[in-house]
Amino acid sequence: MEALGRTVGVDVGGTFTDLFFYDEAERRFRTAKVPSNRGDEAVGFMGGLTTFGPVSELSSIVHGTTVGTNALLERKGARIGLITSRGFRDVLEMRRRDRRHTWGLWGDFEPVVDRDLRLEVAERTHADGTVVTAIDPEEVMAAAQALAAKGAQALAIVFINAYANPANEQAALAAAAAAWPNANIACSSQILPEIREFERTSTTALNAYLQPVVGSYLEKLDGALQAGGFAGRFHIVQSNGGIMSTATARRLPVRTALSGPAAGVIAAAAIARAAGFPDVITGDLGGTSFDVSLVVGGETALAPQTTIDFGLVVRTPMIEITTIGAGGGSIAHVDAGGLLQVGPHSAGSRPGPVCYGQGGDRPTLTDANVVLGRINAARPIGGKLASLDVEAAKAAILRDVGIPLGLDAHAAAEAIVRVADAKMAGAIRLVSIERGHDPGRFVAVPFGGGGALHVGALIKDVGLKGALVPRYPGVTSALGCVIADIRHDQVQTVNLMLAGLDAAALDRRMVAEAAAARAVVEDAGLAMERIDLVFELDMHYLGQTHTVAVPLPVAVADGTTGVSAGLIRDAFDRAYQASFSRLLPDVPVKIVNLRTAAIGRRPRFDLAALAPGPEASVERARQGTRPVWFAGGWHETAIYARLDLPVGTVVPGPAVLEQPDATTVIDPDLVARVDRLGNVIVERKEGQP
Repeated sequence: MEALGRTVGVDVGGTFTDLFFYDEAERRFRTAKVPSNRGDEAVGFMGGLTTFGPVSELSSIVHGTTVGTNALLERKGARIGLITSRGFRDVLEMRRRDRRHTWGLWGDFEPVVDRDLRLEVAERTHADGTVVTAIDPEEVMAAAQALAAKGAQALAIVFINAYANPANEQAALAAAAAAWPNANIACSSQILPEIREFERTSTTALNAYLQPVVGSYLEKLDGALQAGGFAGRFHIVQSNGGIMSTATARRLPVRTALSGPAAGVIAAAAIARAAGFPDVITGDLGGTSFDVSLVVGGETALAPQTTIDFGLVVRTPMIEITTIGAGGGSIAHVDAGGLLQVGPHSAGSRPGPVCYGQGGDRPTLTDANVVLGRINAARPIGGKLASLDVEAAKAAILRDVGIPLGLDAHAAAEAIVRVADAKMAGAIRLVSIERGHDPGRFVAVPFGGGGALHVGALIKDVGLKGALVPRYPGVTSALGCVIADIRHDQVQTVNLMLAGLDAAALDRRMVAEAAAARAVVEDAGLAMERIDLVFELDMHYLGQTHTVAVPLPVAVADGTTGVSAGLIRDAFDRAYQASFSRLLPDVPVKIVNLRTAAIGRRPRFDLAALAPGPEASVERARQGTRPVWFAGGWHETAIYARLDLPVGTVVPGPAVLEQPDATTVIDPDLVARVDRLGNVIVERKEGQP
């Protein structure tokens, strides 16, 4: 484990690159926000890092990236090949017999692997692990050569029942590697040794689809860092909220599918816990999207798999995040039916909103907020632009929205904001009300460059208890990169009946899995206080198809976990009862998968370090007033430099709190206060519904 050093968290978004610098030894921090350079992210990445001094003086960099997410959503991954068992060429197209459009006689889904790049070879392994037909190395090598000749840049090998015995896959991998021109080659038993052939095939294929894309991106960043003299550790945030080495990210890029949003959720949950709010709904509003996640009891929710887009299923632990296309750069337009739409298309950072004056000519949510006076046109965030062009934004809104709807520019701008607010509220309802949670006991944690602009709507439209705006909302995801734990997850299908369980054999397997996971975490090279090992079983009653996650209250000590059939049965009953409110005592129970996670706990980040200093005062924070549009009219609104407000300050609405990385808008019927950590707590005024 490494000594304390200087760590920088870097979150590259579509519009801005956010950075959080933390000197672990001296316990001091700095933040930065610079424009992203879409297409050559290394420029913005390095530009941000150098604001903290020479890159050579940094000990570690932790990066949250959306490269993998964007490649999947935009279908811009690599051309890949698939070698599979004879008869299973079309698993990716059959999926779970689902269709994008429920009605009709055919679908329009195209897998990430073209059919002519999916080749079959003779092999068969039974579900009990018995190899019935061994592979012919010459046949596999010929298939690999044929796929390379067709232009495949990466190769995935997926054999039926390889989770039960990977011998055929491993032999095929060795044979194919001898003929494959690069390192982008893997088999399913390396990526996901788990039952269910579609999920295993999909995850392995998508991993191959991302390998060249993520690999070249990380290689470019590595090159820029080395040229700058960086000799420390470079890590990537995973979709599960932990971090991994870039070597692991190159091997398992599918685990970065929700990298950027996950870092923000980790930070928001930590900030809310420290502030005394264990139940929160996080909302990350960036330039392109709005990402929502639920935190209950201070803990983030992990899902065993997610669907990035129709048919693109990734089975790896991920923080549950719902994403909609409503960001600051989301383009507003009136559709053919005469309805106002905001998003999902975004102006991004290039050309950006109209008010940026960089060639954008279509109005965005940011343009609407500028026209309504909510964003200070004279002091835009990010530092690149000296000012924003209000008149150009107003003209674009009037042309594309106002005139088609018969509204003046300000009413049209308010309509854009209200439509975007409604979309955000819908996303919050999806993760709260529709899952049985009462929003009245939850607090919103809006962050990202634009989240705090819409704090009032998030509270009132959904009926939330209030909102907590972090001290530095614009760089919350970058902070999450710094405080995230190191984590490595493994899964192995075991297919064991609980009755007659050989507990000693399961114990040996658990100890071996724990040792392998621990070794990956130890290799990360970051300062850690300890490494925790977590075991979980996927179990169900015999005859059921879907499993419940069963945490095991065990730990490795003296080479054993002490697991027993009785302990597993008690844990299963608790988990099943919690999920379904009943048990089936006469039905046999089956253990399907063993899941093991090694978590390297990072040194605790004292969030009190972010709080206002003794020099803060209300007088220093006051910046006068300006007209801001609320609910159909102008209101003379108090403006404050948010970072100069001392602890305990109460700010009644209407008010605007400005800072270099974000703007917080307090509606007329709301009131804000600064808590002991420097967070802004926003609530309804007394007597307001």
